[in-house]
Amino acid sequence: MAAIESFDNIYLDLSKEGGKCRFAETGLGWKPAGGGEAFTLDQSNIGGAQWSRAAKGFEVKVLQRNSGVIQLDGFQQEDYERLSKIFKNWYSTNLEQKEHSLRGWNWGKAEFGKAEITFNVQNRPSFEIPYSEISNTNLAGRNEIAVEFAVSEGGKANGHNGASNKGKKASAGKDQLVEMRFYIPGTTTRKEAEGGEAGSDADEEKNAVTLFYDTLIEKAEIGETAGDTIATFLDVLHLTPRGRFDIDMYDSSFRLRGKTYDYKIQYEAIKKFMVLPKPDDLHCMLCIGLDPPLRQGQTRYPFIVMQFKSDEEVTLDLNITEEELEGKYKDKLQSHYEQPLHQVVTYIFKGLANKKVTAPAKDFTTHRQQYGIKCSIKASEGFLYCLEKAFMFVPKPATYISYEQTQSITFSRVGGAVSALSTFDITVVLKNGQGSSQFSNINREDLKALEDFFKLKGLRVKNEIDEDANLIAAAMRDEAMDSSEEEVVGPKADRGSADEDEESVDEDFQAESDSDVAEEFDSDHESDGSGSAESDVDNQVDDEDEEEPEEEERPKKKKKTG
Repeated sequence: MAAIESFDNIYLDLSKEGGKCRFAETGLGWKPAGGGEAFTLDQSNIGGAQWSRAAKGFEVKVLQRNSGVIQLDGFQQEDYERLSKIFKNWYSTNLEQKEHSLRGWNWGKAEFGKAEITFNVQNRPSFEIPYSEISNTNLAGRNEIAVEFAVSEGGKANGHNGASNKGKKASAGKDQLVEMRFYIPGTTTRKEAEGGEAGSDADEEKNAVTLFYDTLIEKAEIGETAGDTIATFLDVLHLTPRGRFDIDMYDSSFRLRGKTYDYKIQYEAIKKFMVLPKPDDLHCMLCIGLDPPLRQGQTRYPFIVMQFKSDEEVTLDLNITEEELEGKYKDKLQSHYEQPLHQVVTYIFKGLANKKVTAPAKDFTTHRQQYGIKCSIKASEGFLYCLEKAFMFVPKPATYISYEQTQSITFSRVGGAVSALSTFDITVVLKNGQGSSQFSNINREDLKALEDFFKLKGLRVKNEIDEDANLIAAAMRDEAMDSSEEEVVGPKADRGSADEDEESVDEDFQAESDSDVAEEFDSDHESDGSGSAESDVDNQVDDEDEEEPEEEERPKKKKKTG
């Protein structure tokens, strides 16, 4: 055999770009055809190999001794003989042929291997999931478990020497599988779950889905991370996602443990960290911005919102050595804390994640001297905070809008609302047609402070409330001037005979004020003359219609009332 065997158009771990794969006595290597970082695997780390059909022809799956899995896709069927001799002669391992099940069934048996979980249908593998691709798992129902896959934005097939990096294969594809769910009824034992036969009576039976969950957490290293827990906070109230979680803080990640869901989050995913005092002066909220966001089924949570009591004190000793404290965490962490709980959590997150802590801007306070403005987004009530560089609405839906993305801000009053005089709305329009957000039911007394703050930040502000008030005031002034003109110029204005008639009636009424005037329903009302112009007209009409007797009308009235 030659000292080196080469194969072209080989794809490493579902990479988008093919490359050249070379085998030698010392190990194997792969380099992308377009140039880039090469991947190498030492001969001593090759623990096994499998040959099977794959997407681009045939695949060689290399099982590493350190529990990693390397996939090399794109071989031809005639390459099997060459590769079989390479692995047998150079790496002292057989190239095992694996035939996958093509029945398409969605029920079978899951087996936990050293480096991956295999879903078998009729004793043939239907698909495999490397543990390195699993980021989280949760019990989604009574007999249901959800397995979440790591999502990476890199999309490059290099850097594989760190085989423990999550998501290196998933990121290679155009579309990414992010979650898979298994329905696992019944009971079983741990030995059966790992692919063995039932053992002695001492190997007690457990709920199958619970045993699957516990085994997967152990194999995929989800629950435990490298190193011991640095700090733990128990039963912390979370407003988003809703519930109480225990927080375990490690060197490179932290874990949220709840009754139903369990999350493991890398500090690298933390993009923002905000401390927001609640306007009630009793609580303080910590808001953590994540990218990629936290996933719970189909729901994404780009922000985690925790709530603490402001006066809750805690005494805590961190589980780190003096060497680490003086070296890696120098000027970042302390060995002992005795402060309010929310401050301790903030300091530890800041030290471990190395993120800046953001607080509300000092240039704005409400009329009650608070930083949070009570308002609502649609039907969801919450608090709006004005930060130095952005708006932040919490708790749900947690909304972050930077001032740089803001095109304009409009103050408006709710039309037709009963509370229109005491509250107003803010509409924030984003640049480049990215939409808008509306914050409703803000106290009217905060209008002036908000307007001044936005102008201080150089934002375009349109105050429709003042414009409406000016229009209304102008209309009222015009109406008042019209009415005053009528009062002053009224006697001189030519309004026809209306004024004369009114004046003559008044004069006649004053002249005859001493006489007894007949009431409206008096029997003598029709014949009684008052001497006025109106009565003269009535008399003329009565004279013309003398033949029409008055008695005919009275019985009709009586008939109606009777």
